[in-house]
Amino acid sequence: MTQTASGANVIIVGAGVVGCSIAFHLARAGARVRVFDKGGICAGMSARSGALVRMHYTFAPEAELAWKSHNYFQNWGEIVGGRCGFVETGFAVVVDERNASRLRANVTMLQSVGVNTEVVTAAELRKLEPHAFVDDVALAAYEPHSGYADPVATTESLASAAKRHGAEFLVNTAVAGIIHSGERVTGIVDGVGRVHEADAVCVVAGPWTDALLAPLGVKIGIKSERAQIAFFKRPPQIQHCIYIDTIAGSYFRPHGGDMTLAGLGGWKAEAEANPDDFRESNDDDFVAAVRERLAKRIPAMADAPYSRGHAGIYDVSPDARAVMGRVPGVERLFVAAGFSGTGFKTAPTVGASMAELILNCTSTTVDLTPFGFDRILNGRMIESPNEYEMGAGFGHKL
Repeated sequence: MTQTASGANVIIVGAGVVGCSIAFHLARAGARVRVFDKGGICAGMSARSGALVRMHYTFAPEAELAWKSHNYFQNWGEIVGGRCGFVETGFAVVVDERNASRLRANVTMLQSVGVNTEVVTAAELRKLEPHAFVDDVALAAYEPHSGYADPVATTESLASAAKRHGAEFLVNTAVAGIIHSGERVTGIVDGVGRVHEADAVCVVAGPWTDALLAPLGVKIGIKSERAQIAFFKRPPQIQHCIYIDTIAGSYFRPHGGDMTLAGLGGWKAEAEANPDDFRESNDDDFVAAVRERLAKRIPAMADAPYSRGHAGIYDVSPDARAVMGRVPGVERLFVAAGFSGTGFKTAPTVGASMAELILNCTSTTVDLTPFGFDRILNGRMIESPNEYEMGAGFGHKL
């Protein structure tokens, strides 16, 4: 295979939103792509995502991934085709005095990346969000053009676009192992023993990733963490933007005109949850807790009726940030996993960058080097200088 291999034969393991994005970008570039998944397209966490489309991060490379992905969501029909269901609502991160200086520094960093964001005071936030309680807010970072999307429509449209460019999806086909000759990958073996040859393999298997890498002598150290979100009925006269509330310890967003989706990050995190056997419905105490914290920011939601909810499995890396790039020890083997709940909003640009890395040996849309596997092996985890002190509801970094 030449360095720039437009006709490369690439296997992707995993048909979630990130896997489908990589497949789309590879196929559009002329690669021969096959996507394997033991379930169907969007059968895992992608379908259960809160589907926030925001750009506020404390780590500049992550913010760049989100910022460049935002352009996809705003122009989905032209870039990908089909629909992603993007709704622009605005987005706010609210902090108390503990985090005020960190927020100012992060907004300066985000603006340098290109993100349309600004620092607003509590009084300014009250004008933007008249239904919000802001007396405990020191500052907020506000993104006027952020919003949310439909995670299933997003994933399925990426898959459809990949298929239009010739990609093949082998659903309900488990991958039992990665095969290699010497130090070079040669393909995969499926669950019934069939060998599928490839020039390159990219593992995008979420919480199942380490099981595929372990026979090769490497692992990310992913923890499978059960995470829940709940939907509450919202009085039609109450409107609000998307919030990450570092004070109360919650995040929430509108869902249509009369619902609010809310979650609590790593609340009572069930690390080592079994991704093949977990409770998919909400816990009663979670529903009570998330409603209470939602009401701290939007008091009119204190008695909001619970409508429905679900749980999914996050693939949490040791530093709660994605691992993307080459897998050490086996040439032409790649990984994109450990997204720790951030995969949806960055998936379009992750797909573009991973496709470049696989085909051209370097990623130019966004340099993925900071997310490389080496940091895991060397114990040099990603730490931003202005990480927030998060409320009790969060187990992951922002």
